[in-house]
Amino acid sequence: MNEYTFSGVAEALEVFDDMREKAVAIGHAMGVIYLDSVTCAPANTAAFRARTLGTMSGIEYDITTDPRAKAAIAWLVEHQEELDEQRRREVTEYDRANRFISSIPKDEYAAYSELIANAEAVWHKAKQENDFASFAPYLEQIFDCNRRFAGYYCPEKPAYDVLLDRYERGLTMEKADGFFASLRAEIVPLLSKVMAAPQVDDSFLDANYPVDKQRELSDYLMEVMGIDRSHCGIAESEHPFTINFGSDDVRITTHYHEDNVASSMYSVIHEGGHALYELGVGKEYERTFLSGGVSMGIHESQSRLFENLIGRSEEFIALIYPKLQELFPEQLKGVDAYAFYKAVNKVEPSLIRTEADELTYALHVLVRYELEKALIAGELAVKDLPAAWNAKYKEYLGVDVPDDTHGVLQDSHWSGGSVGYFPSYALGSAYGAQMIASLREDVDVSAAISGGDLSPIVNWLGERIYRHGCRYDPAWLIENCCGTDFDPSFFVSYLTGKFSAIYDIR
Repeated sequence: MNEYTFSGVAEALEVFDDMREKAVAIGHAMGVIYLDSVTCAPANTAAFRARTLGTMSGIEYDITTDPRAKAAIAWLVEHQEELDEQRRREVTEYDRANRFISSIPKDEYAAYSELIANAEAVWHKAKQENDFASFAPYLEQIFDCNRRFAGYYCPEKPAYDVLLDRYERGLTMEKADGFFASLRAEIVPLLSKVMAAPQVDDSFLDANYPVDKQRELSDYLMEVMGIDRSHCGIAESEHPFTINFGSDDVRITTHYHEDNVASSMYSVIHEGGHALYELGVGKEYERTFLSGGVSMGIHESQSRLFENLIGRSEEFIALIYPKLQELFPEQLKGVDAYAFYKAVNKVEPSLIRTEADELTYALHVLVRYELEKALIAGELAVKDLPAAWNAKYKEYLGVDVPDDTHGVLQDSHWSGGSVGYFPSYALGSAYGAQMIASLREDVDVSAAISGGDLSPIVNWLGERIYRHGCRYDPAWLIENCCGTDFDPSFFVSYLTGKFSAIYDIR
């Protein structure tokens, strides 16, 4: 029997708000420690930090599973009709998310946090040294834990369905299978036609581009995108990412390769799209459980929209090309803006997902989706993962994987425990294509880009996506943007039109 009673909404909300403030604060602190760990922390400092994060996750667990707080949440859910819309959404969303965490025994939750902290350090070293064997025991534990945690939360559902739903509300293996099948049916034949056409010259992208000049380019790109640098910093990490500590403090990272200027360039634009979303969340949601993007798919729709639909457009390249020539006069000597546009849109099946061209990108995601599904189902052992990875890259992309550094060790997601995340990258690309089709009905997108003022685009997205934070489900946001349900045919049409033009396919 519940020993806690509440006189009304006000008392229950007071308990809820106290718990929320503590949870937000400790989440903030853990996020800052994580950011430090992957950007500037010395190499051999992981063990102490892992212990700290394990302890803090235990404190977080105690805060969110405190009996009085749990009783208040249960009372508020039962009396949700007495709450206003925002409060009702926050309570029910938190209840949904917290039920997953509270279904995990405390000692397992703390141990998992420590495992992840250690796994990320091991992964980083393993990638540098092409040493999958050193990382494999950690990865095996991570998949075992995720499988077990899904069973704790919802034993009647397939574990992978539970994990997919955590990142994209309502996503199941059945839906993902259908989505990827439709993409594969269209992309693979188009890819064959592209590869049979005369190929694009991108040799000038492989010249030496000094890192200090690339850093200047990063600052310039963030300026062009309209990112407020007083609220958004940029650092360097092995794998680019975005982390937010509220709508007033967002951080992005990138990495630099002297022989690949496009890598950091599009990492910054991609992560900048994430940052614009977080910076645009309504202030009324600050330090609440409705702050931040609502799902990984919606988040990726914004990053992929800026990276590809805007950042790889002919208008955008024309806009930024004078700056590129200023920074890299020798490397781009004799290269005009249109040649650069074609180069950054070159289709070439490759090894690295984050460097993949727009057309083949979804196939990289498909590989990870199928492997995750098999690992969670117990149909694939971690020790056999590199061979399975290499076989799928050969089957879907026609490339031979030379080593695990350029294969199964390339992504940081699994080391961070993000199992079920990858499909959101492909979904986000498709969401973004549908969104920009609607955006063009209200905004002259080409003129905005050519004029160097992206604010009409950002404002349109801000009104329909950013400002709502987690207030509404992904399906509602897509309909709010597009006036209809999600339709992947927009993405297929966009890819077909763009690459048929670049490669003169009739």
